[in-house]
Amino acid sequence: MPAEAVDRPTKPEYLGDPTLGQIMRRPQWLLALLFALAVAAGFAWLGQWQLGSAIRTSAVEAVDTETPRALAEVSTTAQGVTEAGAAVVVRLDGAFVAGDTRVVAPRDNQGERGAWVVGHLVAEGPDAEAGAHLAVAIGWAPSTVLAEDAIAELEADPAFAEPRSIEGRYMPPEGPQIPDGDEDPQVMRTMMPAFLANSWSEVDAPVYSGYLVLHADGAPAGASALAAIDSVPALPPEQVNWLNVFYAIEWVVFAGFAVFFWFRLTRDAWEREHELQLLEAEAAAATDPDPDPAPDART
Repeated sequence: MPAEAVDRPTKPEYLGDPTLGQIMRRPQWLLALLFALAVAAGFAWLGQWQLGSAIRTSAVEAVDTETPRALAEVSTTAQGVTEAGAAVVVRLDGAFVAGDTRVVAPRDNQGERGAWVVGHLVAEGPDAEAGAHLAVAIGWAPSTVLAEDAIAELEADPAFAEPRSIEGRYMPPEGPQIPDGDEDPQVMRTMMPAFLANSWSEVDAPVYSGYLVLHADGAPAGASALAAIDSVPALPPEQVNWLNVFYAIEWVVFAGFAVFFWFRLTRDAWEREHELQLLEAEAAAATDPDPDPAPDART
């Protein structure tokens, strides 16, 4: 029987290959890691700064909303309610129109549900456009019935239609709300001066698009049965700059890429070192002569 030939590996084996962790712990790659972390920290700071710039408070924050100003300085009938004029305390002269006072319900006031009594004011100059019409929320009642009673008491007083100086917070109009099918189609649930103007007796001049929440000290004498309506300054609107948000996300990606780039470089060094060791081992094996093959064994 012939003797079995001795197999030799096609690729020489070698020992002592460094692991990826060993490569990463070498001084030069530890320094490179520190540099990558420093770059990533810088990118992360830039991302945080960019995100802070993305959400910024509008210039309305700098507007003094609590010092009374003339309504003509805040808004006009043609301009409408701007962000700079919303929730600003204004003053003006005018007279209420008897017979045009309406109920808007439901309305919440200090956590309770009730109704607003809304009057029709004809403005006088110079603090407002002379002859212009303005909806004024006079006060709050616990129910619609009590609000109707308050309207009757208000309009029974002859002084209600006399010229007066009033002060209140100028607010933007609210969106429409359709009444239920079994309700009066003329019922008013939101403060829409344009809709209120359609129910007033005579409108021969422009109507302010916003409405006034009357301060308690300027309420008519017959409004003793009504509670003052909450009048708080509006929160400054925040504007989101989506381009800055995109830039902030980019900086975060760059920070992660800096660490990944270091990992990729160390892995490439580890692979190159293995390839060099393999080539050296193959070259050494190629220079060694192969031993003579074993002679055939014959019986």
